[in-house]
Amino acid sequence: MKIIITGSLGNVAKPLTKQLVEQGHDITVISSNEERKHDIESLGAKPAIGSITDVDFLTQTFNGADAVFVMTPPAISTENIVQNTINAGKNYAEALKNTGVKRAVMLSSVGAGSPVENGPIKGLHHIEKLYQELENTSFTFLRAGYFYTNFYNDIPLIKNAGIIGGNYPENTEIPVVHPADIAQAAAEELVKSETGKNIRYIVSDSRKAADFAKVLGASIEKPELPWVEFSDEDSLNGMLQAGLPQDMAELYVEMGLGMKTGTVQKDFIEHHSPVSGNIKLEDFAKEFASQF
Repeated sequence: MKIIITGSLGNVAKPLTKQLVEQGHDITVISSNEERKHDIESLGAKPAIGSITDVDFLTQTFNGADAVFVMTPPAISTENIVQNTINAGKNYAEALKNTGVKRAVMLSSVGAGSPVENGPIKGLHHIEKLYQELENTSFTFLRAGYFYTNFYNDIPLIKNAGIIGGNYPENTEIPVVHPADIAQAAAEELVKSETGKNIRYIVSDSRKAADFAKVLGASIEKPELPWVEFSDEDSLNGMLQAGLPQDMAELYVEMGLGMKTGTVQKDFIEHHSPVSGNIKLEDFAKEFASQF
């Protein structure tokens, strides 16, 4: 199959590209970075260098494809993040419509069922709605859990303060996922002959926040590492001090609040909480320790 991958060679797109190339598919990877050209070619894929804000470029690249993996970058901008994310989704939708691509897989998120109290995920909620309206393209909305790799952002806090935490309590259960498990699921979905619009959850594990402290702490020889619930204000200030832009920090605080109230996990629970990924928290802890 001729398959287009968006997301350059990120945490998901790179293993996805490798897997599909190994299966013998004709893969093109979209990247905005000219310097990625050689890396893409070294994986056995074709590079398409351009911007996802350019509908003509996307249309040209999607033309003749059997399937497309569409994802919007998590930090597409420093301001108006949600609207700019939605705009990227609109560009993908227009290019899919222009080219009549029959099959697409969208990287979405647990929590995308809600239009509120989910921070940056609300952009994905609106993009799912956009794609629902594309009559001639079958879609799988791959709703992923909270990325394990986000815990790397907590390393400075652990080193400097000896704690890990968020603006939700330790008994909050969070669905988490490894990028390799997302890539595996995306590879399966891209080659399916599906019709209509379907939701698939990709979650590697579902654990209480206290487990994140316990398991990750044990992996770095800090077995007493505590999970600390921060106030929204302290959480926001901590992220701003760490250098996050105001808009992004506010969205992450809102997402943490949505985890606390259960808004983010609600659609996952209503779909009977499917955990199908292979990489459990204890497996990821070894990777975390090597980064620490």
